[in-house]
Amino acid sequence: MQRRRRILITGGAGFLGSHLCERLLGEGNEVICLDNFFTGSRGNIRHLLDDPWFDLVRHDVTEPMKIEADQIYNLACPASPVHYQRDPVQTTKTSVHGAINVLDLARRLGVRVLQASTSEVYGDPEVHPQTESYWGRVNPVGPRSCYDEGKRCAETLFFDFNRQYALPIKVARIFNTYGPRMQPDDGRVVSNFIVQALTGQPITIFGDGSQTRSFCYVDDLIDGLVRLMASPEEVTGPVNIGNPSEFSMLELADQVIALTGSKSAIQFRPLPQDDPRQRQPDIAVARAQLGWVPQVPLATGLERTIDYFRQLLADATHDGLPR
Repeated sequence: MQRRRRILITGGAGFLGSHLCERLLGEGNEVICLDNFFTGSRGNIRHLLDDPWFDLVRHDVTEPMKIEADQIYNLACPASPVHYQRDPVQTTKTSVHGAINVLDLARRLGVRVLQASTSEVYGDPEVHPQTESYWGRVNPVGPRSCYDEGKRCAETLFFDFNRQYALPIKVARIFNTYGPRMQPDDGRVVSNFIVQALTGQPITIFGDGSQTRSFCYVDDLIDGLVRLMASPEEVTGPVNIGNPSEFSMLELADQVIALTGSKSAIQFRPLPQDDPRQRQPDIAVARAQLGWVPQVPLATGLERTIDYFRQLLADATHDGLPR
C-alpha cells in the first residue's frame, strides 16, 4: 500500500489555503495546515478539523519551523491591500523571512517546495497581456511595495536556493482569484461588489471603471497549483496561473448587479496610488507545461460566490439577533 504523502501548507487557513487543504485531503494525503491567523480563519477549515489526516499548527512563518513533510506549499502572506497595508513591515517579513524559513526547511528535508507568488510582481505593466518573461514595473517605495517587492524578493530566494543548493522549487504567479471563503472586508473588488450589492449599498468603483482585471475561480486556481507541484522537476516556473478572460470594473459591476438582482447604484472614487490599470495573464506556459486552462466561466463562479456571501450575511444577521 502506498504511503500517504505528508504535505505542509503554510497559510492553510486562508482563502486559497483552505481550498488547497480540502483538495489535497480529498486526494488521500495527510495535510498539515500552518497559520498564525493574521488573515486566516478557523471557520475556513472547521469542516476539516475532525479528519484524522488533517493537523492544524498555529505558527508564524517568520519563525523557523521543525515539521516533517514530503512537500511544502508556501501560501503564507496577507494578499489584499487592506490586509497587507495594515502592517506593511510584517507583510515584508512574512514574504522574505517566511520564504527563507520555508526554503531552509525544504532544504533540510530534501523536498520540493512551491511558492505562491503573485501577478503583482508585474506592477502596473507596460506589457499586455503579461508573460513570465516580463520583469515588471513596480514602485519600490509606494504603499503597495511591501507586498509587491516582498513577493519579488521571495521569488529571488526560491531561484537562488534552486541554483545554489539544487533545491526542487515551483513558483506560481497567481492572478486575481475569487470564490467562497473570501473575507467580506478584504477590500478585493469581487467581494466588495458582492457585499455592496447584497446589502443595497452603492457599488464603489475606483477610477472611471475602465481598468481591467482577469478573474479566476478558486477551484481552477487550486488545480493549477496542484498540477504545478506534480510537474517534472525541471519545470520550476515562474508560471502564470489565472484566467485570461479580461473584464473592466464596470463590466464586473454590471454582472454582479444582474446576478444579485440588486438595485445598488454605482459610485465612482479616485483611483488609489499605484493601482494597476490592466491585468491579464498570458497562460501559454501553463497550457503547454501543465496542461492547464481554467474551466469555470465568470458568471458561474460569481453565482457560487454570491450564494456563499448571501449565506454568510444571513448567518451574521441571525447571530446578531437578541437571544
